[in-house]
Amino acid sequence: MTAAVREMRASYAFVERNFNLTKRYFGWELAFLVYNVAGALAISLIGKQFGNNRLLLSLMIGAVFWNYLSIIFSFIAETIAWERWEGTLEYTMMAPVRRATQLLGSTLYAVLYGLVHTTVVLAVLVLFFGLDMSRANLATGAVFMVVGSLSFIGIGMMAAILPLMYVERGAQMTFVLQSLLLLVSGVYYSVDILPGWMQVLSHISPATYVLDGVRRGLVDGLPVTSLFGDIWPLLVMAVVLIPLGVWAFGRAERYAKRTGKLKRVG
Repeated sequence: MTAAVREMRASYAFVERNFNLTKRYFGWELAFLVYNVAGALAISLIGKQFGNNRLLLSLMIGAVFWNYLSIIFSFIAETIAWERWEGTLEYTMMAPVRRATQLLGSTLYAVLYGLVHTTVVLAVLVLFFGLDMSRANLATGAVFMVVGSLSFIGIGMMAAILPLMYVERGAQMTFVLQSLLLLVSGVYYSVDILPGWMQVLSHISPATYVLDGVRRGLVDGLPVTSLFGDIWPLLVMAVVLIPLGVWAFGRAERYAKRTGKLKRVG
């Protein structure tokens, strides 16, 4: 019990540290929030222009929920990059803390930050367009957010090893991976219009299932029980990717220590 409490406190320490970093760069955080709100409005206005309420809701859901998933991905994937930027990477990796504990703390903060960020964006969109959400099944949206978060956490953990292994190009590689997920996941359009080989890639992106499930829940009012085809791939991805991400991160950490990459800053 004592060991478990110690690890929980250590995870909270990473949450608190990330919160303090957010406060330090509050100006940038506010600027990014305004940019994301403006981007979501700009995308959603396409549906407004064509007078199609269904298209408006579809674009809005894509903008809002991709914003949430990308925040989770980027926060976890940039865990090492943040440490390197702050000059604390070597100290953190040498601290007597389990790596799973560090990843848990970073994950908790990413989810909390993403929820706050997404709530603001969603509130602005609903007020701006005066949307009627009476037919929306909010429970379905909430379930897909939770299950989809778990899947993206696993992908983020595996992406976080790239800055460990490739000091000069790792952060850029995680950004490229995020861009590819955006392209193939049907964020603003149906994956059916993609070329065949890209549709194959869309089936291995958890965002594809999250966005499809959320749209069918919020636009069509469908319950989770009728969307098993979208839920089970997310559950499988979560069960597989999170343990795989922790394992891969541990292997990458040992490699970085053995080759002296922790000390390097570029």
